[in-house]
Amino acid sequence: MKKYNVAVVGVTGAVGEEMLRVLEEVDFPINKLVPLASSRSAGSMVDYKNKEHKVLELTETVFEEQDVEIALFSAGGSISAKFAPFAAEAGAIVIDNTSHFRMDDDIPLVVPEVNPNDIALWKNRGIIANPNCSTIQMVQALKPIDELYNIQRVDVSTYQATSGAGKSAMEELVLQMKDFFAFNLENSKINKFPHQIALNLIPQIDKFTENGYTKEELKMVNETRKIMHKDIKVSATCVRVPVLRGHSESVTITCEKDVDVDVIREAIKNGENLVLLDEVEKSIYPMPLLCTDKNETFVGRVRRDLHSPNIIHLFVVADNLRVGAATNAVRIAQKWIEMEG
Repeated sequence: MKKYNVAVVGVTGAVGEEMLRVLEEVDFPINKLVPLASSRSAGSMVDYKNKEHKVLELTETVFEEQDVEIALFSAGGSISAKFAPFAAEAGAIVIDNTSHFRMDDDIPLVVPEVNPNDIALWKNRGIIANPNCSTIQMVQALKPIDELYNIQRVDVSTYQATSGAGKSAMEELVLQMKDFFAFNLENSKINKFPHQIALNLIPQIDKFTENGYTKEELKMVNETRKIMHKDIKVSATCVRVPVLRGHSESVTITCEKDVDVDVIREAIKNGENLVLLDEVEKSIYPMPLLCTDKNETFVGRVRRDLHSPNIIHLFVVADNLRVGAATNAVRIAQKWIEMEG
């Protein structure tokens, strides 16, 4: 098998670190690993397959200098906007984990279990966009149901972990909890969120827009339509919760025809990278603690609506740093190698 020179941009961040772990776990065919970060982190070391690798500074020329063939970006939208075109011009395929390119008409937005054929569109600009973490796990669960019952509408409430806002956000939760147990919570610092996150829920992720929805909520609306290639009506309420890892979603799905719960359970059980956890009599259902460090999306609490037989409700949980970011990016790269490499 051919091996590739692979760059990880933002390698010292939460998702970048996770990308290294996933690449190692799947034994990705790497000829040369090129860890990239800002000048502040350049010179530090990262571990990959029990070997130390020096972090290089992200520059406009580093992709050509290092002969990079696959570039995994996870360093913020402004970084991707500036440097991803240089990587593509140097001949690399860019898989970008930020929101910057997602809704560009000529850039594919890919979840390999849902729309793998869109990977071929990478040739347009040399870039594939990785969707929002909450969108990824939801469309994975929607796909088998849509194939059976033709989904018309989705209403979703998310319960999103602090890691979705980065390492410093996770640290903020931990520090606030320490302050709570030290009876000093009133003096705890609030930096990453609009309010204290410890012992609290915040019904705001990203900025509000004129229609009352946040940018995070509109991402789920627009990305779902683009990925699934259909005009599904989607409404989302996104909530930040005091959890370190693992996004949870309560999803209500309106279908074109009446649904059969047993048929849907079987479809989920057989779905690609889906795991059915739905034994409520044993208190078995998806939870963040069960999905941490896992590469699957867990689905449970599957039940038909009490009033409308064409509506199904379910609970979806996945590790947002993996399924919602690093794992999806690596799976795109694997599929690209299979199709184009």
